Order: sequence, then structure tokens, then C-alpha cells
Amino acid sequence: MNILKKVLFALFTFTILFSITACGYKPSTYYAKEEISGKVFVNVLINLEDPKNSVLIKDSINQLLIQKLDAELVNKESLADTVMNININSVSMQALQYDRSGYNKLYRAVVVINVSYFKKSDNKRKSFSVDGEYNFSIDNGTSINDTQRYNAIQKASDKAIEEVLSKIAVSSFKK
Repeated sequence: MNILKKVLFALFTFTILFSITACGYKPSTYYAKEEISGKVFVNVLINLEDPKNSVLIKDSINQLLIQKLDAELVNKESLADTVMNININSVSMQALQYDRSGYNKLYRAVVVINVSYFKKSDNKRKSFSVDGEYNFSIDNGTSINDTQRYNAIQKASDKAIEEVLSKIAVSSFKK
């Protein structure tokens, strides 16, 4: 009986070690780094309705590329191995809730961002869209001011940009 326990324990330990080391798990940043490699040029098309938010989105994308993918950003498209084009596709405000007097009380900001990139090494262009939303409330009987709108769009854009890394990783599997 003692030998059976030792054999079962050894088999159990071997199974656990084999499954942990042989599963081949790699985080999404691994695949995104392979997809966006070398020097990167980021081009953001300025949205005339929200020029401030376009600049914020470029800064957020640059920060993502540097911090998560260790990308080397360049100032000229001719120097880049990968060219990324970022465009705010749409910005909308939706009324979600009204108070007893019929005034809007709760809003949702929705931002849709188009991302496309071109890798010069394999001459392939890939694109996808990401979206983010942010719910916010305003005081009774008031309307949205520019500061509230700007902050809501900024927070919705940040949520959209959080998806960019995983979308790049997924697009690395597409041929």
C-alpha cells in the first residue's frame, strides 16, 4: 500500500509539473510585441470637433507602445518599420436617465477609434476598431458643459485604448 501511495504521488507531481511547463502560455503583450516591432511612427488624424482629445489619444497610444511593447518611436514615417494610423471615428453622448422634472441626469460618452497599421517588413496592412464608454452624471437642471464633455470623452477614449493591445495580439494570428 505504501508503494502505491508513492507511485500515485509521483504520477500526480509529474502531471502537475508537465501541465504547468508544457502549456505554452504567453501573455498578449508577447504576441503584440512580435506584431509591432522595430521603429514605430504614430500618425493621428486630428478630429476637427475634438482636437484636444485627438492629441490625448496620440499621447495615450505612444505611452502604450513605449511602456507595454518597448517600441522605439520615430518622428518620420520614412524611418519607421511600422506605421500606425489612429483616427477618432465617432464621439457621441447618450442620455441614460432623466430626473422627475424631465432633465437629463445621467449620460454615457461613447468613443470609437479606428486603428490601422502597416508593417513594411511583410507589406501587410491591418486594421480594427476599438470603443470605450464612460457613464457620468450632471447636476439637476443643468446641461453638459465643455469641461464635463471633454473629461467624459477622455475617459471613454482611455477605455478604448485599453483594448488596443489585445486587438494587436489577436491580429497577429490573422494571416
